[in-house]
Amino acid sequence: MEVQLEKETSGHVKKSSVSYLYKLVSLSGMPKMLLGTAALLSIASSLTGLVWPVMTGRFIDQFTTGGVNGGLIALLVGVFLLEALTSGVSYYMLAYAGNQTVTMLRKRLWSKTLSLPIHFFDRHRSADVMSRIANDTDEIRTLITEHLISFFSNLLTVIGALAILFWLDWRLTLVVLLAAPLGAAIIVPIGSKMYGISMKMYDQLAQFASVLTQVIGEIRLVKYSNAEKREETNGFEKVDNLFRLSMRETKIYAILSPLMSMIMVVLLVAVVAYGGMRVSSGALSTGVLVSFVLLLFQVILPINTFATFYSNLQKVSGAADRLKAILEAEAEQEAKGLAMPSDQRDLVFNSVSFAYSSDEPVLKNVDLTLRAGQVTALVGPSGSGKTTVFSLIERFYSPTKGMITYGDQPIDDFDIASFRSRIGYVSQESPLVHGTIRDNIVYGRMDPVTEEEMIEASKLAYAHHFISSLPNGYDTEVGERGIRLSGGQKQRIAIARAVLRNPDILLLDEATASLDSDSEHEVQKALQRLMSSCTTVVIAHRLSTVTNADQIVVLEFGQITGTGRHHELLETHSSYAEWTKKQFRHNQDHTPQHAIE
Repeated sequence: MEVQLEKETSGHVKKSSVSYLYKLVSLSGMPKMLLGTAALLSIASSLTGLVWPVMTGRFIDQFTTGGVNGGLIALLVGVFLLEALTSGVSYYMLAYAGNQTVTMLRKRLWSKTLSLPIHFFDRHRSADVMSRIANDTDEIRTLITEHLISFFSNLLTVIGALAILFWLDWRLTLVVLLAAPLGAAIIVPIGSKMYGISMKMYDQLAQFASVLTQVIGEIRLVKYSNAEKREETNGFEKVDNLFRLSMRETKIYAILSPLMSMIMVVLLVAVVAYGGMRVSSGALSTGVLVSFVLLLFQVILPINTFATFYSNLQKVSGAADRLKAILEAEAEQEAKGLAMPSDQRDLVFNSVSFAYSSDEPVLKNVDLTLRAGQVTALVGPSGSGKTTVFSLIERFYSPTKGMITYGDQPIDDFDIASFRSRIGYVSQESPLVHGTIRDNIVYGRMDPVTEEEMIEASKLAYAHHFISSLPNGYDTEVGERGIRLSGGQKQRIAIARAVLRNPDILLLDEATASLDSDSEHEVQKALQRLMSSCTTVVIAHRLSTVTNADQIVVLEFGQITGTGRHHELLETHSSYAEWTKKQFRHNQDHTPQHAIE
């Protein structure tokens, strides 16, 4: 279940947003030993940075007495070098820790995404999920490596500098502290506005990514539909929305930075003016005033970064909130279940009902037995539930009511990876991954596949001949979604992949519907060979392809309205007889004369 983003009605950030960000980072495997060492070096750097302003003041006071101590100069140079060394090393170590933390977070997100059930992706656009894993985590990385590091380092510097300022002159220090409430009054409300803007920004980025993914992925459809202008307008709209949100964010920074700078300048003028009066009265030495001003810069510069850090913290809190939908979504069955039996068994639907939502169910009280080693064909009009039956067999979804068993065991009792490893699937689209033919044939096999096994699977799928004729053979690149191969070639590669899995259950989703006659003939030969050793379930729109099936199941409006062999249904099922008549375009007798094409 998706966790809703937590926002107050006024748009202000709840404390839980920042606390969730902390929890998210802390549970992502932060290297604590490395952080501890880096923190110590950061403390050393901050303390060293506080020493040289005091030493500089004493160095100036020595001029007034007419002598310069060479040892003090050497010590001052040593302090500068030590600060640079500790600062550089601590920054590197903290940056390493930050990058490693976000790397672990991304791995955790990627692992969780792959474990999520199909219905999660039904509710979330793929580009939005990609944006969360890539862009939102990058915002967290930036906060840790660029802002969080400097925040804690500067915090130590400010605390130490204020302590020394009190020691040098507490009256001047009180003047400095007057600026703190004024700065807070500016920073806090602006930071809250940043949260609201950042949430809208992430949403618009996800929408823009969705447009890019869809248009670029289906660029051929865009081209032959003459839809370039339409998609250009749609893309421009998303880009303009991003521009407007970016400018709103820029306006906030444009207000925040000058205000903070103005406060600091006024503060500096006040300190110099008041300090000059105390030097004139003899209450302070010139060297002490110089030390005070130098230390004041150690306070002023970090305070400017505090304002930036706070606004970024609110912004990144929004990114962390968006990751909740992934990290707190219920994953597929994680606990290990039973191993699949070695023998083939009947797959039985027992009064199964299913609905994708609370609306009209897609399947209604379906009782269906898929006999082991036999061919069952599912026929019926579009929307009757055929593909849903496949999705339930593959355990992409669970029945709303009823149960599916394999033998006498509910399929939910089996380990989901073990169960799916015994299923072969060949669809009409035959999806291929980007890579070589070899990559696609062995795709999904966790154990090593020998060259002989792969070639044998290709021969059984009638694919070896055309693969061998290619210049690079099995190392030929298929292109995105297999664009460099024909439909028949892609189908035979998909069949070779299924053969290599040695499945007990074979699902064929109109595997030859979009092929020409020659390609269909080759693919049908490959399918016949594969079907001979499996429990096969076929979705068929062309009835001529399933007339020899052991069992034909007619689905209409989510219910089974007929079951039997081809000649039986021609006699007993009027709808089936009418479909057959339309497809064959001539009168048929009750004895089938058509073999599988």
